[in-house]
Amino acid sequence: MTTSSTQRLAGRTAVVTGSTSGIGEAIAVTLAAHGASVVVSGRDPDRGHAVVARIRETGGTAAFVPVDLAGSYTDIRSFAAAAASELGGSVDILVNSAGIYPATATVDLADSDLDAMLAVNVRAPHVLVGELAPVMAQRGMGAIVTIGSWMAAVGSPFAAMYTATKAADEQLTRSWAAEFGPSGVRVNSVAPGVTLTPGNESARPILDAMTASTPAGTVVDPQDIADGVLFLVSDEASKIHGITLYVDGGINATRL
Repeated sequence: MTTSSTQRLAGRTAVVTGSTSGIGEAIAVTLAAHGASVVVSGRDPDRGHAVVARIRETGGTAAFVPVDLAGSYTDIRSFAAAAASELGGSVDILVNSAGIYPATATVDLADSDLDAMLAVNVRAPHVLVGELAPVMAQRGMGAIVTIGSWMAAVGSPFAAMYTATKAADEQLTRSWAAEFGPSGVRVNSVAPGVTLTPGNESARPILDAMTASTPAGTVVDPQDIADGVLFLVSDEASKIHGITLYVDGGINATRL
């Protein structure tokens, strides 16, 4: 799916973590299509440069800056500095899209997977906001969106730690809105529903079954999430602070 092009984000700069595929890629491409200069980031240079090429082919502006968000605090802070430098010294928009989600029962979750989820899903957004939000606040403007999950609001017999990290992201969103909002930095979250990505295409029958009885009746597309992010970082959402926007086909609010 492609996105239409406008200039509603012209002159703005954006960093999108986890943007070498899936939801993050859709967000990066969409922000660039609407005029933002975008830093694409992730661990895989080949995939990252491919996304940059896709953006540039349609007239957008993008660059790839690698990062392993499960790395050290120094690594993450160095990435924040490198991304800002690539964008001319300032970041107007930060989208914390990177996330990992081993879906296992509690007793089956490996210690290494637990550590990685906490690092990527919670620690990395916290460190990046700590590095970039104060500079936004000094300039009196900025927008931050963290990608959560519909599963953060429901009990589930599997993936307890993953859902807990996404609930943490929602609480960080509320707290950051209170902390940075008075200085002109808007902080919000988008919670995807059951989303079809290249990484879970093999599970399509299961995803279809999960969403058949929702109001939308079908899986969520990464572009749906990107459109929600676009709205929240745009001027049209200038009075929206601290919310979680559920782009989930109604799965969280209804049980049909």
